[in-house]
Amino acid sequence: MLSLVQFFITVFAIYTAFQLPDTLRLFVPLGCLILMFFVNRLDRRRSDKEAARKSFLRCETEKIWKKENSTNKEQDFFTIESLLWPRNELLLIDAVHFILKDLAFKVTTGINYHTVDRTVKIPGTEVALGLEILMNEAEAGVNHPKIRRALQFEMEKRENEKTLIIASTHIRLPLSERGRVKDVSKELHDFLTRRRISLITAFQLYQLWQKAKGGEIDIYTTFQEIYSHPGGFFPLIGMPHTHPFLH
Repeated sequence: MLSLVQFFITVFAIYTAFQLPDTLRLFVPLGCLILMFFVNRLDRRRSDKEAARKSFLRCETEKIWKKENSTNKEQDFFTIESLLWPRNELLLIDAVHFILKDLAFKVTTGINYHTVDRTVKIPGTEVALGLEILMNEAEAGVNHPKIRRALQFEMEKRENEKTLIIASTHIRLPLSERGRVKDVSKELHDFLTRRRISLITAFQLYQLWQKAKGGEIDIYTTFQEIYSHPGGFFPLIGMPHTHPFLH
C-alpha cells in the first residue's frame, strides 16, 4: 500500500515539474520529496514491526517443537499469530478454542447460550467458565460490545458457572511495546470487579499454555483460581509481561 503511495507521489512530482509555472516547479517536487521521505520512514517502521513479529513467532514455535517434537508446525505458528496478532475475531476465537482443547479442557461452542463464544469445563470439577473473547487495538474498555454480552451471560448462567473475558489487546503493537501499556482501563477493571467477572489477556493465556505444556504449572489449578477470582483483571504472579490494569 505504501509502495503504491510512493509511486503516485513520484508520478505527481514528475508531472508537476513539466506542467507548473517556473515559480512552482521547484517547490512542488521538493514537497513531494519530503513527503516521500516520511512515507519511507513509515514503511520502514511497519517492516521492522512485521519482522519483529515474525521473529517472535519463529522463536516461540521452535520452543514448542523442541518440547513436543511437534509435527504440525504450521498449526502452531498460525495459532500463536491468531492469538496475539489476530486478523479478525473469528480467528482469535478459533485460536483460544484450539489452545484450550490442546490443554484437555472440555470446550463447547456455548450452544445452550446465545451470548458466549465458548464454554469451558474444568476437568475433575463441576465448575465451568463462559468465555467472551474480544480483540481491541488499544486497551480493553467498558464500552466494548463483548462486555454487554458478558452481562447477558451473567443473567443466563448457572450457579456453578463464571464469566471469563479473554482479551487480545494492542494487537498492532509488538510484544516488546505491550509491556509498557495498559491492557485494561480502570473503568473496566472497576466494572468487572463489581460484577465479579474476571479478565485475562490473550498473552496470559499463551503463557499459561506454554508453561502447562512444559510441565511447569498445573493448568487446572490455575483455572480453578480464575474461577474463584473475585473479579477484574486476573494477574499471573511470577510470569513476565503481565501487569495490573494500572502501572
